[in-house]
Amino acid sequence: MATAPSNNLPGGRYSVREQRSWYVYDWANSAYASTVLTLFLGPYLTSVSKAAADSNGLVYPLGIPVDHRAYWGYLISLAVFIQIFVLPMVGAVADYSARKKQLLGVFAYVGAGATMAMFFVAGGRYLLGGALFLLSNTAFGASIVLYNAFLPEIAPEDQRDSVSSKGWGIGYLGGGLLLVLNLLLFQNAAKIGLSEAMAVRLSLASAGLWWAVFALVPMLELRNRTPVRKAEKGEPVLAKGFLQLLHTLKEMRRYPQTLTFLVAYMIYNDAIQAVISLAGQFGSDELKIPMSTLTMAILMVQFVAFGGALLFNLIAKALGTKRTVMMSLVMWTMVMVGMYAVHSTAHFFVAAGLVGAIMGGSQALSRSLFSLMIPKGREAEYFSLYEISDKGTSWMAPLIYGLTVQWTGSYRTAILSLIVFFAGGLLVLAKVDVRRATIEAGNEPV
Repeated sequence: MATAPSNNLPGGRYSVREQRSWYVYDWANSAYASTVLTLFLGPYLTSVSKAAADSNGLVYPLGIPVDHRAYWGYLISLAVFIQIFVLPMVGAVADYSARKKQLLGVFAYVGAGATMAMFFVAGGRYLLGGALFLLSNTAFGASIVLYNAFLPEIAPEDQRDSVSSKGWGIGYLGGGLLLVLNLLLFQNAAKIGLSEAMAVRLSLASAGLWWAVFALVPMLELRNRTPVRKAEKGEPVLAKGFLQLLHTLKEMRRYPQTLTFLVAYMIYNDAIQAVISLAGQFGSDELKIPMSTLTMAILMVQFVAFGGALLFNLIAKALGTKRTVMMSLVMWTMVMVGMYAVHSTAHFFVAAGLVGAIMGGSQALSRSLFSLMIPKGREAEYFSLYEISDKGTSWMAPLIYGLTVQWTGSYRTAILSLIVFFAGGLLVLAKVDVRRATIEAGNEPV
């Protein structure tokens, strides 16, 4: 990859080696996104909550009656509700800290530890599973805020589509490789004396171990920068971060195009993340696809998404980033309509392949597009707002999905509800003037 002038590193050069170490964190954490969020935890926690349910199929977290089939969707919504308060605070603090890499490490290893502890979720321990998910997902989201905030520091504007797409693509490969290993474990569980439940528990724990081991690479290679913004001497960084967060929410009115894009992204990506996190449950509970076959479908998505991320990067060079993202949202809407008619394993594989083809590109290009609209020195703070609906987390869509399942008893009707989010996000995104947003943020238009 070519280098370009910068003041980030001694000698005024961007470091290819640092970019590669940044990719490795995507390789590390994507195991959590693929193995835990996309495949195993939803169906497994649904079965655990079913074992704890009463004769009406209800469980009672905090005394609230919940259909065990809707428990996972509600958990995802609660996880993002927590992140609404936590992630902006993390981002505001990070922009004042000279130890952004260390903060990344703290959240990475808290998340990895909670994921490894999912091994102990068994029997009717659905509350333990829910608590570990909330902890791991909050730490996961916080670490991604910090990870994303490195993008403007390690790549110039004209390389961010490429660097962001490579990060997403390599992440999908990493998540896919662990899924291969977990598939082999699951398929051979009986031969080595393991139950299916034990194979799932080991697979969940393996995602935490994978995350922890490969996170060592960026911890060694990423470099802290001197923060552009500094707290006054003796002023607690946490307090400064909190005050800055309140200021940012008010100040965003000065960047109307950035705000418009963020609203659009939160709408459409909420649905993307809902598809990712709920697909396993749909395949397992609605279509009765065996877990070994379902794993192969999700595995296929990982590798197709790698190619999709690179392909959409090429399309963006020809059509422009915004137009390419809009095209992907039209494709997402068509796939959701098609999912309503999915009744067989073969149909599920076709739909999964289409999802994989557009998923990586729509997410990678959205991230690089947003990075152009952020005022310098505010990267972590703004990415914390962005991360509220990023990688494996969403709020509105799974809530509507869960309510639809509870009220209608139909997964298919619930899937159709997601179309509203893709269409709404598309309409809002169409109003964004990317060049104007870039200029408003004080960056050079590309």
